[in-house]
Amino acid sequence: MSDYAEGKSRWWGWGNLDQRFDVENRENIMPFMRESLGMSLDGDRFTDPSLEEIDLPAPRLGDDVLAFLKDLCGPDGVAVDRFQRVSHSMGKSYRDLLRYRQRRIERPVDAVVWPREEREIGEILRLAEEKNLAVIPFGGGSSVTGGVEPMGEKAGFISLDMARMNRVLKVDATSHTALIQAGALGPELEEQLNAHGFTLGHFPESFDHSSLGGWLATRASGRQSTGYGDIEDMVLALRMVTPRGVVDTRKVPSSAAGPSVLQLCVGSEGYMGVITEALMRIRPVPRVLDYRGLLFRDFAAGVSAVREMMQQGLVPTCVRLSDRAETALAKAFRSTTGPKWKRKGEEAALRLLASRGYSFDDGAFMVLGLEGEQDDVDYLRTGILQLCRRLGGFHLGTSPGKQWYRSRHETAYFREQLINWGVMVDTLETATTWDNLLHLYGEVQGALRSALEEGGARCMVACHLSHAYPEGASLYYTFFAPMAGEGEEEAQWEKAKKAASEAIMEYGGTISHHHGVGYEHAPWMRREVGEISIEALHAVKKVMDPADIMNPGKLLP
Repeated sequence: MSDYAEGKSRWWGWGNLDQRFDVENRENIMPFMRESLGMSLDGDRFTDPSLEEIDLPAPRLGDDVLAFLKDLCGPDGVAVDRFQRVSHSMGKSYRDLLRYRQRRIERPVDAVVWPREEREIGEILRLAEEKNLAVIPFGGGSSVTGGVEPMGEKAGFISLDMARMNRVLKVDATSHTALIQAGALGPELEEQLNAHGFTLGHFPESFDHSSLGGWLATRASGRQSTGYGDIEDMVLALRMVTPRGVVDTRKVPSSAAGPSVLQLCVGSEGYMGVITEALMRIRPVPRVLDYRGLLFRDFAAGVSAVREMMQQGLVPTCVRLSDRAETALAKAFRSTTGPKWKRKGEEAALRLLASRGYSFDDGAFMVLGLEGEQDDVDYLRTGILQLCRRLGGFHLGTSPGKQWYRSRHETAYFREQLINWGVMVDTLETATTWDNLLHLYGEVQGALRSALEEGGARCMVACHLSHAYPEGASLYYTFFAPMAGEGEEEAQWEKAKKAASEAIMEYGGTISHHHGVGYEHAPWMRREVGEISIEALHAVKKVMDPADIMNPGKLLP
């Protein structure tokens, strides 16, 4: 029924129990982390929790409410057991993973419900209004901004898991569109589209554990968004069930009929209603996947290369440029398996590169991905590589690109081990225009370092540029530091998060490029969009959800 199944899901952390980060076959990663953070990483700060260790109050929903829900959605469509309630009560932010390990859930959901159709959702919202219950739409549970956590003063909280509504309803090969239910997770969606020869082209890091509805509700971007577009570029129309009825936007490629209600629903984070299905632009499955690596002498040179390729119309499917710290981290992440002759050859190649002024210790590594028909890929590759050579980029060939592509979903699992060893590790992202990008990059990096290094502690702040546009790009930071003392861990994180967010606002970035708002970014929304816009969104909320039952406490300050 749901992607969450006891015995399969790492409910206290990321992904599935049968997957982990392969530290053993990466001999350089542990020495690199020890040196960077000045800590041994020898013992466990935390152990994986068991369900029995979580202090969970009894569900607050009355027998009449549960009976109604079971009659509506079927006996197997409602759950109040410990596993389902715990696994649906928080997302996957650092704060969430920390609290799971500390065996504390401040605000658990009271029941999980799996609707099968829109009619059932409408009845659930009607019941919630009558009983003063909050309804929290749930896709894959991968929110890193607190988007699925219960908030507010309500008589109970229902997690509305959309997993049963997971089908591709129609593929239109003539128009290159597909009508897709919002509960479809990334792999489910792609499998069904691929059977017709198409792809959506949306592949975020959370691909295995996030849904179409979640992508739309948070204005998500995928790793190949430079070529395929962000999720708001892919959607033509949608249906959203609100407590006051169904919003059904017209299925047309574009419209000048006033302000876009479609785009008002995209990014609404369950705050006004439940997205149930969407008409999406789709593409033929690419015949060629060409991923390769380049190395620049510094981050600024690589930034210039990405800007020029975008503005000259040489648009790659994926481009990702790591700064000095992340490039060194990527080198440490390299697998050290395989025959000794191969490893010696790689080491000799790195020495040769260094003799020419290119080093993974202080350079900038670029992943370049091209997808499509062979002629189109050949044309783009030739033009982009010529441009990069002119700006000082060294072409490393396909091996680094292929290795990145194979392992692109693995690094999230490393966070699980680092937190258990006592390392604070989190990510944040923003975006700005090219004229401001390097300035914002330095200011946010400096703010994070100042917050993390207080008292002489070591830290590592890494960043990459991705999700590029002709006008600018996204900056994605990963920061590491030895965890603060017992009881101070969350405050340490909040200080770093606040420092970075204030710098983003002060120096011309957006509070979120693709992670969404939830409640963690809500304090900065007034500065992001302005007071009149906040009032307008509150007014829309009052029309669609006057009783404030839809995911209260999120999105708006």
